[in-house]
Amino acid sequence: MNNKKVFVSGCYDLLHSGHIEFFKQAAEFGDLYVGIGSDNTILHYKNHKTVYPENERLYMVKSIRYVKDAFINKGDGVMDFIPTVDLIKPDILVVNSDGACKEKEEFCRAKGIEYKVLLRKPAEGLTARSSTDLKNMTCQIPTRLDLAGTWIDQPYVSMYTPGWAITISLDPTFEIRERCGLSTSTRNEIKRIWPVKLPDMDPEMLSRLVFCFENHPEKREGGHISGAQDSIGICVPGLCRHYYDNHFWPERIEKCNDSKVLDWLENHICMVPMPPRPEGFSVMKDKDITKEKVSALTRAADKCWDAIMNMNLNDFVKYYNDSFKAQVSMFPQMIQSFVNEYIEKYSKEDAVLGWKMPGAGGGGYLALVVRDSDSFICDHPESIRISIRRK
Repeated sequence: MNNKKVFVSGCYDLLHSGHIEFFKQAAEFGDLYVGIGSDNTILHYKNHKTVYPENERLYMVKSIRYVKDAFINKGDGVMDFIPTVDLIKPDILVVNSDGACKEKEEFCRAKGIEYKVLLRKPAEGLTARSSTDLKNMTCQIPTRLDLAGTWIDQPYVSMYTPGWAITISLDPTFEIRERCGLSTSTRNEIKRIWPVKLPDMDPEMLSRLVFCFENHPEKREGGHISGAQDSIGICVPGLCRHYYDNHFWPERIEKCNDSKVLDWLENHICMVPMPPRPEGFSVMKDKDITKEKVSALTRAADKCWDAIMNMNLNDFVKYYNDSFKAQVSMFPQMIQSFVNEYIEKYSKEDAVLGWKMPGAGGGGYLALVVRDSDSFICDHPESIRISIRRK
């Protein structure tokens, strides 16, 4: 009889067959003990509330026949299970390939615990499941990430110099938080008409419909018009750029759905969450829009597009950063004091080459350009992998 103690840890908020298969495989090494992320840890580490409170998750996990016992982890962050490990004193720590990282491996080495990594796979005859899949089943509305040229979609900016905005449409493979620069206001307007997914129709026509619906003249507060880059960025798949010349709607839209280019972007862009922009935040305070600054913005967007098409990482980093600098020079309120702390933290890392804030800034996310997203995400579990929508 195998009396070794085996330990696994996770949130298990949306319990599914993939979790059960993982428990089954881990239990083959010995008696299985499970550490469960607390409500507080998930709130502060993953930046969202749990679907099921910790006591309910504990009850469900304990009821699984492969599990010897389970506990709520009393630590925090990616290593929240350390107090539970100290309590159980396991012989083996098992992780799936998505949860593997150097920090866990080094922890096990220091503790004399065997470290095993399992490939994620479904039980025989079943479809592969993940918590992200379950979230996507309820809402498949994409979001958008702007890469360069943000603000040129407003006539009070493009009146100085016309130019391009560059956006990518993202699959909702992560929780899309409010007030965080990923066009959640436009996305919420879409959900009022199509709660689950976008209709199957011409993406540019769909973008126009969304833009008109969101910017109904009798409901816009203070006459503010939401930029067209939001509706286009959400509704048009893949990578695209749109050209603005003193009008709210672009003169033309150019699209790129080359899988090599999109794969390349996914391999070099990821996001890290920050606190959302504060209530009452106004980016318009202290704005300083001049022809020189708008020209810097449009030049950077032109060069950024060329760099992406050529998959030239050095040029992409330069003009990605130049675009963000131009945005901030016009709208200094984009960067709140706490944002500087995040920029300082990540900009010091050798793996990080560039950074910007999505949308109007003020908080939310940092969109980083990194040497390799797989490696960065492995070393930074707080970071978010992007998935560019292909169709």
